[in-house]
Amino acid sequence: MEYREISDDYSVSGQIQPSDITAIKEAGFKSVICNRPDNEQPGQPSAESVQAAAEAAGLAFRFIPVISGQITFENVQDQAAALDELEGPVFAYCRSGARCTNLYGLIQQSRG
Repeated sequence: MEYREISDDYSVSGQIQPSDITAIKEAGFKSVICNRPDNEQPGQPSAESVQAAAEAAGLAFRFIPVISGQITFENVQDQAAALDELEGPVFAYCRSGARCTNLYGLIQQSRG
């Protein structure tokens, strides 16, 4: 599993598996955000299955599904609220990491 550091407290990756949670915790992350809707692609693990693994490992989890190419103002608000509330560093994932990255950029723009 590869991930990209966007800031000191926020990194992104493509789709993860529940089995990746151990490595995410070992890398020092405290929280996980899933920005990928369930059933976007056959065979992808459900957010619920990743959430169960994250919480079993003692990590916080948020499910903020974003439709590819259709980020809404509400998505940005939800992600911003999650980043304000969750303990960092935060690990966010979607299909490729692009939605997570774009959300972060929009949050930063909105905060000036």
